[in-house]
Amino acid sequence: MSLAQHYFERLHAQLKELERRSLSAIEQAADKCADCLMRGGVVHIYDTGHLVSRELINRAGGLAAFTPLSFDLQVDNPNPYREAQGVGAQTHPETVRCVVRAALDRSRITAGDVLIIGSVSGKTPFPVELALQARERGVFTIGLTALDYSSQLESEHESGKRLFEVVDLVIDNAAPYGDAMLTLEGVETAFCPASGIGAAAALWAMVAGIVERMTAAGKPPTLLASINRPNGMEQYKQTIEQYKQRGY
Repeated sequence: MSLAQHYFERLHAQLKELERRSLSAIEQAADKCADCLMRGGVVHIYDTGHLVSRELINRAGGLAAFTPLSFDLQVDNPNPYREAQGVGAQTHPETVRCVVRAALDRSRITAGDVLIIGSVSGKTPFPVELALQARERGVFTIGLTALDYSSQLESEHESGKRLFEVVDLVIDNAAPYGDAMLTLEGVETAFCPASGIGAAAALWAMVAGIVERMTAAGKPPTLLASINRPNGMEQYKQTIEQYKQRGY
């Protein structure tokens, strides 16, 4: 068996494991998101750079209501002498709290919304702090993470907690410890990570559930069609206008 074939074998197994572990949570997430949208709420998506927000935003067949959230604290002040001394490049807990508070203050997130937070490791300060502060504001939080991986890591947040310990609902993407699925004799590092495809599959399954529930309730959601078809851009504009008017 070639490594490419072995990759597909591992991928099929991972998707079956994802279904076994997380189908119930995915169905619960679909319930929450559908209810949120039908009540005039918004579903927001924040992730740490591993596919999630880019996969779901402005995709043909996706929901117009999905809204990306991104923020960062960028400071450009390079100095080799100070770098050698270890001066700067630190993120203190109070800084994390202030940045997240400012991001939420300036965002369009309000009480009753849903916030999906993606972090494979679930240990870094910003996703954890975002979940904590969003919940304080009445936002329902869904964490998309790798439990086998995250549960063995030490949190970098001041609370000592990881993402799966602070959100309202956890979806496990079923990625293994370290994320990568394949190894090869003579290659020191494992390769071909599982988390991206697992996360995408989990969230598209959630989308299927949202469409099913909202349609059954007589409020089918606004869905995006491909802009690459004839008149696709015009249809896209009409679709966004429909979402602006209906809110779902």
